[in-house]
Amino acid sequence: MNAASAPAEITAGAVAKKRIGVLGGAFDPPHKAHLALAQVALDTLALDELRIVPTGQAWHKAGTLSPATDRLAMARLAFGTQPHMVVDERELQRAGPSYSIDTLQALQAENPQAQLFLIMGADQFAAFQNWHRWQDILDIAIICVAQRAISTEALPRFDAYKERSDRFLLLPLPLIQVSATQIRQLMASDTGKPMELGDLVPGPVARYISAHRLYVPR
Repeated sequence: MNAASAPAEITAGAVAKKRIGVLGGAFDPPHKAHLALAQVALDTLALDELRIVPTGQAWHKAGTLSPATDRLAMARLAFGTQPHMVVDERELQRAGPSYSIDTLQALQAENPQAQLFLIMGADQFAAFQNWHRWQDILDIAIICVAQRAISTEALPRFDAYKERSDRFLLLPLPLIQVSATQIRQLMASDTGKPMELGDLVPGPVARYISAHRLYVPR
């Protein structure tokens, strides 16, 4: 398991493959840690493009997500103007549960010569063996696990993947204390203020949340 410091090692050969990253999530809402991770992935992995994929029907989340139209709009506001970042809405259009393997297979079919990189947080990686067809995911994509650069959390455990160690990379992620749950709780509380929200999410996303009164008790 290596830090993602030498991307050329993955695509060694006479002809370099197109490098496509995939960053999925509920983005409910997208926040500054999401943007930081996206930029780290682009820079560290030397990606040609990074697909931002809002989750459709999340198989692993018990709670109800905000409407797809709102999450897509916020994703476009957060990522849509960033160089080499493309908001991909295919999972929102797909019926039934959203599985990463379906998205990766579709992208591979559209880009048969590309190398795919699936980007995830350490918490997602901890449950990776519960993912639908996770073994097939390893055949299609390099798994890039974001680990906070300064953190008391233990490093991700890769013991179960010794025979596939070439399919994993670590991404150094700056320590940013923000989560979507924290933002939703802030907006639902009496203390939630636009100024505080602006510290946690990009400005256009903060304005969208306030204008549409998202996460505010009805």
